[in-house]
Amino acid sequence: VIFLTGIVSLILMRTLRKDYAKYARESGELDDLDQELDESGWKQVHGDVFRPPPQLGLFCALVGTGSQIATMIFVMILFATATTLYMGRGAVLVSFIVCYSVTSLVAGYVSGSLYSRSNGRAWIPTMLYSGSLYPVFCFSVMLLLNIVALMYHSLAAIPFTSILSVMLIWLFVSLPLCVLGTILGRNFAGTTDVPCRVNAIPRLIPEKRWYARPPVLICLGGVLPFGSIFIEMYFVFTSFWNYKFYYVYGFMFLVFIILTIVTVCVTIVVTYFLLNNEDYRWPWTSFCASASTSAYVFLYAVYYFFVKTKMSGFFQTVFYFGYMGMFCLGLGLMCGTLGYSGCSIFVRRIYQNIKSD
Repeated sequence: VIFLTGIVSLILMRTLRKDYAKYARESGELDDLDQELDESGWKQVHGDVFRPPPQLGLFCALVGTGSQIATMIFVMILFATATTLYMGRGAVLVSFIVCYSVTSLVAGYVSGSLYSRSNGRAWIPTMLYSGSLYPVFCFSVMLLLNIVALMYHSLAAIPFTSILSVMLIWLFVSLPLCVLGTILGRNFAGTTDVPCRVNAIPRLIPEKRWYARPPVLICLGGVLPFGSIFIEMYFVFTSFWNYKFYYVYGFMFLVFIILTIVTVCVTIVVTYFLLNNEDYRWPWTSFCASASTSAYVFLYAVYYFFVKTKMSGFFQTVFYFGYMGMFCLGLGLMCGTLGYSGCSIFVRRIYQNIKSD
């Protein structure tokens, strides 16, 4: 990981230094017509790079939810490392529910501030998306799994009182905290501060080679982050599906840090490659490129189901892939937010150092 970070930093520093020297030379020696003809690369899109992405409300809600999940996982790993959380039956699940509800403040704050900085107007739907997208998905999956469990008269069926308790926690704790976070984010961190003025008319995106198109970059963006957590996924799956205790939370914390570093580095490279091809659609591309890690994790979950487990039948298959779907969606939101956040800092950094009209 240190080697990867060093290589990425070295390449970007050398490349950006050459770009800055090139643009400075063109600004000093060429007239306006020659500069317009000769200039190419990421500086060309300085008037569109800070344009709000399409589906702004949904994008901000996804980033806010990813920030909430990242904060929750960070706090939970630290808490599990410092305590004997693995010894209590159901303690992990209860802690996740409580921690997720409390960290809804983070989701509202991040989504509200990002939406306000992007000059969004319909902030109430964005707030509702932030507080309900992932919980509603999980509730829907759990309801389906509970119906299947009741059909098979299984002990895995969740009592109605437990479902009602979780819904009340979400309704009276999570949603109000999300509303409070949105208000705080809009009022205290919602000022637009982009280093380059956004053009009124969007720039035409030129044709690119197939390997420089966003879908290809998105598919490639999750390979290295998945490789950094591949071994840890085996132990997590074994602990969960083979009913074994998981107690190496210190190692999990290290893997979490490694995943964060690798995700940010890879997504920055993807974003630079995209901008250098004069494509300014980096917000969704950076988010999806890093979130694609969860797609590879889900493919590994499919392999694990057929090769490493002895599960069979409709009941076990539905339960396995239902839980894996919720896990992979949460992982994708977290990785997407980490990648986008790193790219946002990178893009602001490189464009605040150029001279643009």
